[in-house]
Amino acid sequence: MLRAYIREDDRLVATDLDVTSVPPEAERAVWYNLTNHTKAEDQFVESCLGIDIPTRAEMDDIEPSARLYSEDGAEFMTITALSNADTEEPQKTPISFVLRNNQLVTVRYADPRPFRLFERLCTRPTANPYTSGEKVMLGLLEAIIDRLAQLLETTGDEIDQISREVFRNKTRNVTRKARDLQEIIERIGKKGDVLSLARESLVSIGRLSSFHQTSDRGDPRMLKELRQELKVLQRDAAALSDHAAFLNTKINFLLDATLGLINLEQNKIIKIFSVAAVVFLPPTLVASIYGMNFDFMPELHWTVGYPFALGLMILAALLPYLFFKRKGWL
Repeated sequence: MLRAYIREDDRLVATDLDVTSVPPEAERAVWYNLTNHTKAEDQFVESCLGIDIPTRAEMDDIEPSARLYSEDGAEFMTITALSNADTEEPQKTPISFVLRNNQLVTVRYADPRPFRLFERLCTRPTANPYTSGEKVMLGLLEAIIDRLAQLLETTGDEIDQISREVFRNKTRNVTRKARDLQEIIERIGKKGDVLSLARESLVSIGRLSSFHQTSDRGDPRMLKELRQELKVLQRDAAALSDHAAFLNTKINFLLDATLGLINLEQNKIIKIFSVAAVVFLPPTLVASIYGMNFDFMPELHWTVGYPFALGLMILAALLPYLFFKRKGWL
């Protein structure tokens, strides 16, 4: 899908262009938004700006030289964005920004929420109108960073809740407690995935900001406030990346603690079986002795022989139990 945003006064107007020809209003477009585009739409934008749109394979390349480069007077910048963050299956998706002659082209194959929010924002009259492709790009990056900040805040609160569940679990039922801890491990794993994806996205935004600041676009009148906005975005991305690293460390601690608690519960079960085996070993020995088939066993002819053997087995079981109890092993 191709949607062009044309500047009218202090706002942008979304326009669906006819890709069979280049209409006059295409020259006034500030932002070309390509989403799961067709080959015809791809060629249309290329003819309007005189550039080659990056392919999906090129966008997926992880080499910095393939993600951040200048060519034919245009800047090609690709970041990794987080998509479907509110679902059970968050995903990362590449998003390319192509900036040429103060016109912006975005190429993406997903629909992250920050794009939808920004599309509504840029079409409303604002005090800070998006008059150029560069300002649109900065606005999009700011929306993505704001979304990641909200996501990290929510994830941090959920991690705190998981921490309380791990260390304040008062369940006495061993089976239920083990089931709860197993469920917590699954939740920890999901939060760890979200943090990894968020941090990867923030790092890519930081790289884009550094590249865009140092690139020479042949524009000596680059506005000072735009550079300042870019530096602020870069600082925000770096700060949020550090926060994501802190949360990831906390996640690893909770994972180790949960696995440790599970091992403790398993050790308790093994200890019970071990104690039971030791407690029943002496009575088994007594029963084995009196189960032997010898002709001369005086106790077999006693009137109290049977109660004597039972009492001996009970005593042999009771003494180890009392010993373990006194030592605090039970």
